[in-house]
Amino acid sequence: MPTEGHDLRHHGDAEVRDDGSALVDLAVNVRADTPPAWLRERIAGSLGSLAAYPDGRAARAAVAARHGLPTDRVLLTAGAAEAFVLLARALKVRRPVVVHPQFTEPEAALRDAGHTVDRVLLREEDGFRLDPRAVPEDADLVVIGNPTNPTSVLHPAGSIAELARPGRTLVVDEAFMDAVPGEREALAGRTDVPGLVVLRSLTKTWGLAGLRIGYVLAAPETVDHLERAQPLWPVSTPALAAAEACVSSQALAEAAHAAHRIAADRAHLVAGLAGFAPAGLRVVEPAEGPFVLVRLPGAAAVRRHLRDLGYAVRRGDTFPGLGEEWLRLAVRDRATVHGFLRALERALTPTAR
Repeated sequence: MPTEGHDLRHHGDAEVRDDGSALVDLAVNVRADTPPAWLRERIAGSLGSLAAYPDGRAARAAVAARHGLPTDRVLLTAGAAEAFVLLARALKVRRPVVVHPQFTEPEAALRDAGHTVDRVLLREEDGFRLDPRAVPEDADLVVIGNPTNPTSVLHPAGSIAELARPGRTLVVDEAFMDAVPGEREALAGRTDVPGLVVLRSLTKTWGLAGLRIGYVLAAPETVDHLERAQPLWPVSTPALAAAEACVSSQALAEAAHAAHRIAADRAHLVAGLAGFAPAGLRVVEPAEGPFVLVRLPGAAAVRRHLRDLGYAVRRGDTFPGLGEEWLRLAVRDRATVHGFLRALERALTPTAR
């Protein structure tokens, strides 16, 4: 659905479908070495219960305990994407505002539900960092990502909390927060910010995009509104098993370790990209997510050349606030990054000339 020049329904998986299925994937922001064997076993172990209707009570309680919240502040969803649809359909809002550049699905869901959506565009010259004063005072729904896809900017929790107002719903997409060491700047678990709704995804860190599991943390009355908009049994039994497993102490320790590894791999990628500064490549820094955003002259042609060389990267022009000169690169292990940097050098050669 193109909207004002941006295809809000384009996502990274489009780069690796069909003729892109054999490409090395730097386009999708799902951790590459997942799901781990122990998680696959837990999911497989749930298959014997498929004859019964899903019972989400244990998973809901586990998620609540993970964030130190009562269960009535938790809603399990079929991925964070379902939560955006529920918010768009269930909440009565007059002036929704989406802070861009960011994941486009929230705006697409709001538009599909009949809302007129205003945009606040963060600026490259400000490092795509949030200025709370830029958000209209009369906005009664504000959506922002943290860390933000695709910019990889981690906004201070205090700056985001400044957006809270009586009568305003403040939606913070924390789908990538568990990839940040220590989850610093997280708002999940906070109950002192009025109107706060935090969305979390378990598909990114654990490689469960095909299973669809995420959750909402919000005030009980908001959870109740969203739950009434859900179909019956919206989360499957295998997804519930995954949710319970992914918030266990073992999983949290593994995710924390992975976050530090991602940070080291990201630093390695950024250092390698610095060598292409003479070709005009610039990385948005500091990057804090499992991906980086780069600006590069002739990026569309470079992206096509990279595909010919066996690598898929995410185009940036579908994000409001960005254009054809932007690319998003997922963080991968060092061997993959080395191969990618060699391919990038080849792809840039005709551009440099």
